[in-house]
Parts: sequence; structure tokens; C-alpha cells
Amino acid sequence: MRLSLAALSLLALGQFVGCSSPSKQENPSQTGKITTEATAAPAAAKSDTTQTSTESTEPVAANPAHSTGDSTLDSLTYAPTAAILPEKRIFAYYGNPHSKKMGILGKYPKDEMLERLDREIKNWEKADPNTPIQPALHLVAISAQGAPGKDGGYRLRMSDKTIKKVLKWGNEHKAIVFLDIQRGHAPLGPEMAYLEKYLKLPFVHLGIDPEFSMVTGARPGTKIGSYDAADVNQAVQFLSRIVKENKLPPKVLVVHRFTQGMIKNYKNIKLDPNVQIVMNMDGWGPPVLKKDSYHAYIQKEPVQYTGFKLFYDNDFRKPGSRIMTPEEVLALTPKPMYIQYQ
Repeated sequence: MRLSLAALSLLALGQFVGCSSPSKQENPSQTGKITTEATAAPAAAKSDTTQTSTESTEPVAANPAHSTGDSTLDSLTYAPTAAILPEKRIFAYYGNPHSKKMGILGKYPKDEMLERLDREIKNWEKADPNTPIQPALHLVAISAQGAPGKDGGYRLRMSDKTIKKVLKWGNEHKAIVFLDIQRGHAPLGPEMAYLEKYLKLPFVHLGIDPEFSMVTGARPGTKIGSYDAADVNQAVQFLSRIVKENKLPPKVLVVHRFTQGMIKNYKNIKLDPNVQIVMNMDGWGPPVLKKDSYHAYIQKEPVQYTGFKLFYDNDFRKPGSRIMTPEEVLALTPKPMYIQYQ
């Protein structure tokens, strides 16, 4: 049953921050709850690539005349017309505007956050002046919860109002927007379907977080979850259909990872010319641990493109630790084409 669009506190056991665990350690941390507008879900409705697709097609140009059926969404005019990767490196700020603890996206007021985004991008442009940067906002649009909720899904969907707000920020700033799913116990298919009308926009892309895919039935935040290749393929097929039906440029799918068990049977992940898959190393910790995790779980188990996550706070949690510099990250092999800051 869908709740009214009123301010609701997150469920009693609190909001778990996505990708909050240290690299190569399976002990996710819990944070305080946030207050947000939400809707409860109904029951189930040459490049730096590490692998290339066996198919070859030209990018599909965006169709600016396409309507999502929502006048607010149709008023958003930013419309990239070609594949982003590997021509550009994506640089994203991650989080939720209702939470200062979930990431940089919600830590500061909008204008200050976007100013910080632009300043940080300049540091990366200096480190690699030959690769243009595509700004991005990465919104946790479906958030794992510590309590089951009325339908037992252990997740909370952000309201239409919240999602549209971040989409407007991206549209005004010529930044693409990722909508991230922490599914909890809810099936992935209906959670993606909830976001479909937004994904019809050319500048909106998808993220899926295995950390909170609780296939064992455990409560989110008590164990690290996982996705199988079949789940990733399901997301790829979903995005590919949207691209073909709406004549859009390829979508980017970000898959978070920081342990061996989070992605199973990676060799069975199937590439699609309409979808660009990024395996994003997102654990926190000192540089040596983060680089080791990147090598073990991203470089040694290649899919297509690679990403790397940096934490303004958590990367300093261990004594003597620090956040890696752009130059250090770009010294990795392969060079990450998606950079995310939380």
C-alpha cells in the first residue's frame, strides 16, 4: 500500500549507509535515521575497458520529442545524445538530500554541494587533462532499512518529490543522475519498475547495490548481501529495453562491490551494446587496502568498465589513513572511468 507524500521518519532500526563497509572486511556499520518523504512499495509490480562486447552497434541518439507522461519530467531539457564511456570519465557525488550522514550529496545545501563538486572535478581534470569529465549526482533512491515495513521489503522508496528534486539539480547543472537501489528483501524487478519513468530521461542512469541485496533473508546491515550474474543481467536487460523503446543513448549501470562474495558468477554477466556496466570498488579504508581490493575484486574479475569510490569521512577512520589523490587512483590498472565520492 502506498503511503501519502508526507514526511516520515525512516524505520525504527535506522538508515544503513550504502557501501559503508571497509574494503575486504564484512562488518557493515549502522548510522542514525533520517527524516524523509517516502512511499512504501506495493507487493511485487580504445579505452579503459577490461572487456569488450561481442556486439557492435552505433549509439542510439536521444529522441527529444519523447514524452515520459509526466510534465515535470518532460520539462527537463538536458539530453546527452551519445554513449558516455569511454569518451568521458564520470565523476559523481553520492548520497541522499535528506541525510547528512549518507554522503556528500546531502551533507551541504544544494548550491554549496554543487560548488564543491565543480572544485573537485578541477582536481581530476588537472590529474588527467586528456579525459573530459561528465559530472553526476548519485542518489540513493531506494534505501535499505533495518525494519521490514508493512510489506516486509526492508527498504524505503524515495518519493516522487525527492527524486524529481535531484533530477532538477542534475538538469540545471548538466549533470547526469544515477538512481541507486538498495533492495533489502524486495525483488529487484519491481524496484527497477518503480524507477522506470525517470530512466526514460536520457540523463538518468541506474545503480544496484549488492551490499543490501539480502538473499539469505538476513536483516540489512547485519551481513553483506550479494547479487548473482543473473541479477546483473536482469538489470542490463531492463535498461536495454528502455533504451530501445525510447530511442535513447546507452545507459550506464553501476554495480557496487568491495568483497569477493558480493558478485557471484561474474563470468556469466552478458554485455549489451545499449548498456555500459561499471564495477565500482567502493569499500573504505587506507589506500593500501583500497588498492588491494580494487586489484582482487575489480581488476582480477573484469566485466567492462571500472569505478572507484572515495569517502570524505570514512577513508580517515583508521589511524594514519587518508583519502587517495586523483593521481593515485588514476595510477590503477585499468584506470577507473567512474569516480564516486561519498
